[in-house]
Amino acid sequence: MKIENNTVLITGGCSGIGKIMGRICLEKGARRLVIWDINEAAIDATVKEFCALGAVSGYRADISSPESVDAAWRATLADCGAVDILINCAGIITNNKRFADQTDADINRTIDINTKGAMFVTLRALKEMKARGRGHICNITSSAGMLALPKMALYASSKWAAIGWSESLTIELQREKSPVHVTTIAPYFINTGMFDGIRSFFKVQEPEKVAAKSIRAIERNKEYKGIPFPAHFIRLMQGLVPQRIFNFVFGDICKLYTVMDHFTGRKN
Repeated sequence: MKIENNTVLITGGCSGIGKIMGRICLEKGARRLVIWDINEAAIDATVKEFCALGAVSGYRADISSPESVDAAWRATLADCGAVDILINCAGIITNNKRFADQTDADINRTIDINTKGAMFVTLRALKEMKARGRGHICNITSSAGMLALPKMALYASSKWAAIGWSESLTIELQREKSPVHVTTIAPYFINTGMFDGIRSFFKVQEPEKVAAKSIRAIERNKEYKGIPFPAHFIRLMQGLVPQRIFNFVFGDICKLYTVMDHFTGRKN
């Protein structure tokens, strides 16, 4: 689906690849960029920064709350009209504790934002898109949603669920012969500050490239995009290689199972 002359809504649009994708959409001639974020000061700053590139609107939304999503959605429709492209980008990683050391609050916060939040927003947008007979939904997940890593149980589980939901939604719409498309993006660690402190054998991805590839995937109506490309083969290798060998190669040789040991994340 073309970005040009369409209204694009991005959750978590004030930082990381969400913010970069917003800028790219304006540069590609989006009719309007709509930013949802929980940080009002960041919304104001981003709208001010981007206003020279095109029409930009920002709304505070806590996507873990259906009531907050409803309020932001109503305001968006009233002020900006129909949303043509929804990019679910908001996400968090709470800590690098082992699962036994997590709290109920940690579990709820991670699942509520990374999984349920995207569902809440999509549920509102999808009804409008299906009624109008056009639209595109892009879900930013993670390669961690296919490759379980120690000290990442909450994040990985939230992204596994997000991928399963996104792919189920894709199939449902295809079987309905709906003109609404879904793209699932599954990137490796991205250098946005969210994963500061990790020590990775594999190259950490640059946010500008991930954002650009994600936008291209939307424009080409791709169903799934792993970034980098070898991420497409994670499931294949898990199916073909015995678990103990897989653990030895990726856990011990490539040291993926210690990648979170020095994780700090964003400081603010």
